[in-house]
Amino acid sequence: MADSKRALVLHVSTGGEPLVFALSEQGASDLDTKLTDLLAEGKVYAPALADGSTVAVNFAHVATAHLDELPPLARVYGSGQPKRHGFAT
Repeated sequence: MADSKRALVLHVSTGGEPLVFALSEQGASDLDTKLTDLLAEGKVYAPALADGSTVAVNFAHVATAHLDELPPLARVYGSGQPKRHGFAT
C-alpha cells in the first residue's frame, strides 16, 4: 500500500471553502504536536509543504483546523504538482 499523505485543513473565520495544504512528513509531524496551541494562541506558523515550499498561516484568522489524509489524486496547495505560470491550465 502507498504511503498516506497528510494535509492541513483550515476553515477560516470569514467562511467559504476550506483551504487544504499537502504537508511534508516533517511538516505533519511538527503540526501534530503544535496545532492545538497555535489555534489557542492565534500565532503565525509556517509549516513545510510536500513540494518543499512553506506557507505562513495566521491562526488568529482560523476558526478550526485539523490534520487529515489526502486522497490519492488530490491537487491541493503544496502537493508538488508541476509548476505552471500565469493562467495556464
